[in-house]
Formats: sequence, structure tokens, C-alpha cells
Amino acid sequence: MHPDHTTPTAPTHTPPKGRGRLRSIAFTLALGAAMFAAGAVLLTPDGTTAPRPADHGRAAGAPRGSIEALQARVTRLPKDPGGWAALGMAYVQQARTTADPATYDRAEKALRTSLSVQSEDNTDAETAMGALAAARHDFPTALHWARRATAGDPYSSSAHGVLADACTQLGRYDEADEAVQRMVDLRPDAASLARASYAFELKGETARARALMRRSLAAAATPADTAFAHNVLASLDLQDADPRAALAETRTGLTAAPDDAALLETRARAHLALSDTTQAVADYRAAVAIAPLPHHLLGLAELEQSLGNGAQAEESYAVLRAQDRIREAAGDPADTDAILFEADHGNPRRAVTMAEQTLRARPFIAVHDAYAWALHRAGRETEALAQADEALALGTRSALFRYHRAAIHHALGNPEAARRDLTEALREPGFHPLHADAARDLLQRIDTTP
Repeated sequence: MHPDHTTPTAPTHTPPKGRGRLRSIAFTLALGAAMFAAGAVLLTPDGTTAPRPADHGRAAGAPRGSIEALQARVTRLPKDPGGWAALGMAYVQQARTTADPATYDRAEKALRTSLSVQSEDNTDAETAMGALAAARHDFPTALHWARRATAGDPYSSSAHGVLADACTQLGRYDEADEAVQRMVDLRPDAASLARASYAFELKGETARARALMRRSLAAAATPADTAFAHNVLASLDLQDADPRAALAETRTGLTAAPDDAALLETRARAHLALSDTTQAVADYRAAVAIAPLPHHLLGLAELEQSLGNGAQAEESYAVLRAQDRIREAAGDPADTDAILFEADHGNPRRAVTMAEQTLRARPFIAVHDAYAWALHRAGRETEALAQADEALALGTRSALFRYHRAAIHHALGNPEAARRDLTEALREPGFHPLHADAARDLLQRIDTTP
């Protein structure tokens, strides 16, 4: 999978007794659903990953009824900090799955209300503020809130999860591993095991990542947890050049969560690897209809372009441009999809500027890769190679990263290095609607050049 597009969940610590226990249970449900369903950038390369992010699965958005129930609760109990924290996380979930950034403002308002009601010993709201900052790709702020939460409650599993997420995206991988280990020690559940899986996936240890994700699946307590685990396992199958296994995983996951956009996207990639472009387009369109997130839109547009459907591709590209204008007006750093889109379909020099801004706030491997590609497209090959090497420094198995570095090696006159990276990239034959064919063409040119 792309390292930025998947996100493990993070249930909270064992709740205290009495009224505090009830508050914490409500918050746990909201935080777990939001972080698992939202696909924030937490434990995977961007946007994963992973997502997605992370980043960096994304199930359907927070049920409207759950938000309405929480709204009714805080209306009835306006001094209930746990209720406000749970409502804030429900809004984060809704924003992440609907791509509606305005909902983040509602989330922040609810969380700050929780903190105003209880400014001290409010780990729920502090953890949620960290999750909100991570969802906004403001990882320094996420780190601040995660440290505050873990200092206030060292036994909060979810707080250590947000700490791991922030450290991962800030390139502090050893600190992230420590936070993941602490999370597993405190609560070896679906969320912590998913993060442990991702930690190994980042290092290219996919067998260990798969084993841990199987354990996460066995521990899954909700349809969203189940869907997320199947999505990661399917993505690992694609990395291992087994699209039929990936297809089976996604179908099983969609049985648990039929409207999970991340599973639909991964199933689209599996269909693409099997040359079933009709079904791939259908699944991409379904994912976009549920969650018009940048990487869903970009995947659909580039697939349409590869099929010669220029008008349909341009529709999605237009939405991506509109989303980027909104981001730029807000002063937010770009995600990797926006950088890659600008590099391939816009102004490469602008993509370089975007990547430099993002890298300052988020020195994550996926950002190094996007920066490398932008530099390559702008003709700055020596600088591009340094960034491409940084993107692959952990040993991450990413066909896209490998293809990017191969193109840079070729531009620098090193066909043997390019061949090695192309061969590795093409282990996943359908890794990209446009670049997979470009990789095959480049490898053929290298092999036929005396």
C-alpha cells in the first residue's frame, strides 16, 4: 500500500469506576471509531499508512444518529467533559470520512469545551486533540497533545497510540516504536497490534507485519476493526504480487463493512492488477462517492486517464484542484497526494515548493518520496536522488517509491541502479494506473539499449 493511507484505531485506557467510567466508555467508542474509520495518517505512510493513512482504513463516516445522540447528551449534561470529548472525536471521524474540513472546527470547539469544563486530568480530550491535530496533518501539535496526555495518564493506551502516530509522521521512528511497544504492553488489542504491524511494515518486514495484523483481526471487536485489518492484509497481498488473495481479503472485509471506502479502493487496485479495469473504475467511483479524499480522486482520475477517458479524468482533477485551493487558502501544508498530483499534472516547480513546506512540518518517508518526485519532474535529479534514498532508508517495500527512484537513477545515467529498482517495483504489477506501464516501458528500453 502507499505508506500514507491507512490508520489503526486507538481505544482508550481501562476506564475508571463510576461516572468517570461512563464518560470514558463513551469516549472510547468515539475515539476508536474515529481513528479506525477516519484513516488519519497515523501508522502508515501517507496519505501511508497509512493512512493513511495513513499516512496514511476508512469505514463509512460517523453515523449521524451517534452524533445526534452525543449532541443531545451534551445539551442535557453541558458540564460533562467526557461527552464533549466523545462528540469531538465523532466530528473528527465524520470529517475524515466525508473530506469536509469544516467539521474539524466543530470537533475542536467540542474538545475545547471539554477542556474548559475540566482543564486538568482530562486525558480523553487531550488525546482527542492530538488525534484531531494528526487528522489535520499538524503533527508537532499532535505530539504536544500526546505528550500532555501520556504525562497525565501514563496508562492510557490510546494516548500512547497518538504519540506513536505523531512520532512516526515526524520521522522519529525509534520513539514511535517505543510508544507502540508501550501501547501493546498496556493493551494488546486490535489497535495496538495494528500499530505494531505497521511498525514492521515500514521496515519492510512484511511477514511479521502480516502475522501481527492477523492477530489484530482476531482481536477485532467492531466491523470497522475487521474491515481495517482485511484492508491491510489485502494491501500486503498486493505487495506480494498476489492480487487474487487481495481480492478475497477485500471481499471478506466488505462483508463486515460494505461502505468502507478504503476497502473499495484496495479492491479497485486488486482488479487493476488483474487487468479488470471495468471493475476497478467502478470500485474507485464507489470509494469517491463515499469519501472524496485526494488519493481516491487521484487514483480514479489517473485510471480514467490511462484508459483514454480524458473528460472523466478531468472531472476528478478539477475537484483535486479545488481541494488544493481550499488547503492553500487555509495555509495548511499539502499532503503527498497533492504534491504528486501537482508534479505530474500541474507545475513541478510549485510541487517542489509544496513539498518543501510539508517536509519542514512532517519529515516522514512518504513526504521525502513526494519531494523526490517533484524534484525529478523539475529536473533537479541530484537533489531528487538524495530524497528518494531517504524515502527508502527504513527498508519500506513500496513499488511507487522504487519506481520514482528508478526514474531518477535513469535520468542520472545509472541504468543498472534503475533496473534494480524497476524490477523490485514491478513485483507489484498494478502498482499505479500510469506509472506501472511507464515502469515496464523504461525497463524494456534499458534492457534493449546496448
